Amino acid sequence: MSSQRIHIQGGRVIDPANGIDAEMDIYIAKEKIVAVGSGPEGFQADQTIDASGQIVCPGLVDLGAHLREPGQEHKATIRSETRAAVAGGITTLCLPPDTSPVVETAADVELIRRRADDSDLARVLVIGALTVGLQGKELSEMMQLQRAGCVAMGNAHKPIRSSLVLRKALEYAGTFGITVFLQPEDPDLADEGCAHEGVVAARLGLPAIPEAAETVALARDLELIRQTGARAHLGRLSSARAVEMVAEARAAGLPISADVSAHQLHLTEMDIGDFDAQCHVRPPLRTQRDRDALRAGLANGILDAVCSDHQPHEPDAKMAPFPVTEPGISALETLLPLTLKMADEIGMPLIDALDLVTAAPAKILGIKAGTLSIGAPADICLFDPASWWTVSPETLYSRGLNTPFMGWELRGTVTRTLVGGRSVFVAPSPATEA
Repeated sequence: MSSQRIHIQGGRVIDPANGIDAEMDIYIAKEKIVAVGSGPEGFQADQTIDASGQIVCPGLVDLGAHLREPGQEHKATIRSETRAAVAGGITTLCLPPDTSPVVETAADVELIRRRADDSDLARVLVIGALTVGLQGKELSEMMQLQRAGCVAMGNAHKPIRSSLVLRKALEYAGTFGITVFLQPEDPDLADEGCAHEGVVAARLGLPAIPEAAETVALARDLELIRQTGARAHLGRLSSARAVEMVAEARAAGLPISADVSAHQLHLTEMDIGDFDAQCHVRPPLRTQRDRDALRAGLANGILDAVCSDHQPHEPDAKMAPFPVTEPGISALETLLPLTLKMADEIGMPLIDALDLVTAAPAKILGIKAGTLSIGAPADICLFDPASWWTVSPETLYSRGLNTPFMGWELRGTVTRTLVGGRSVFVAPSPATEA
């Protein structure tokens, strides 16, 4: 807990939630933002941070990050990954329920909260299990999980095969105002596939996942959302047709939001090359047309947010033949620069790009984050928009080094991250403190 009074001066403040993009100062006291622009009368700073030449924006909010603890500490821990999160400017992240044990009791939620508190870095929000054991057969104790502090319910990457079970889950959630996180995939169509059904999978002889695995499941999900009226968030979309379907559903007034993983905005099936397991992800990398449609969906407001879908792995998990390697990318530290890169390439204004990883995901979660409003928690990211850095084992803080972006040079170096007015990360570079 920080009681310091902090003055952040000289930075370009970008606060999408309030439409601010201007050079101005920020004043912090008692863990909260107390003024933007002119300081409060009599304010005397205990610490002054020189933000000249830097962007000062709300701390990033990540809608999906697998921290591997509890249950898979050989891959990563809450401490290691929240350290990586703040190094990437992320101050709040959502933990999916596919831990071990699965998050299905208040005790499970408390265990995670306690370990996150012990780490004392990023804020960790918990998504509770939608079904018992994520098996898709029985509903979890959603009300108990909501009372324990879960911000939403979901089934992580585990599809719910039974439409009846999903309908009951949405009905129950809708009754109590619970947001349901869904990742549309038809398990029968996806089967044992590992790559997009297209030219690359055919050339390499890889078992394929057709676009229909996503769109058939999405069609079912949207119809059940329409019938039940439940508030739902559609995560990790990957296809052009899915973007079209979400647009149609939003036009019809369905209570939905949607996100896309940052890697889907840059990579396609072609990046698999000759069996590059770092590109084994779920849903799979699809075509350039799909990638471009996802970018356009963000630009025109059909898709709301960009998330990391962070999935750290130990080296051995990516060293088997492609189909039996574990899917997923270690992605916390690349969320911001990949979002900036996408914005550069399509001409998206910086304030709109930052909205995708700050105010928009906070709105989806219904939390007081992703803003520099007076009275808001002082969760702040400072980054140098002109600084380039190379993704390497030496520049990543995550325990997982499984990323297809290894060796890429990316723009946007996080220099400092504050959570509750406390500097939880300061880049090992020339001092920014006066």
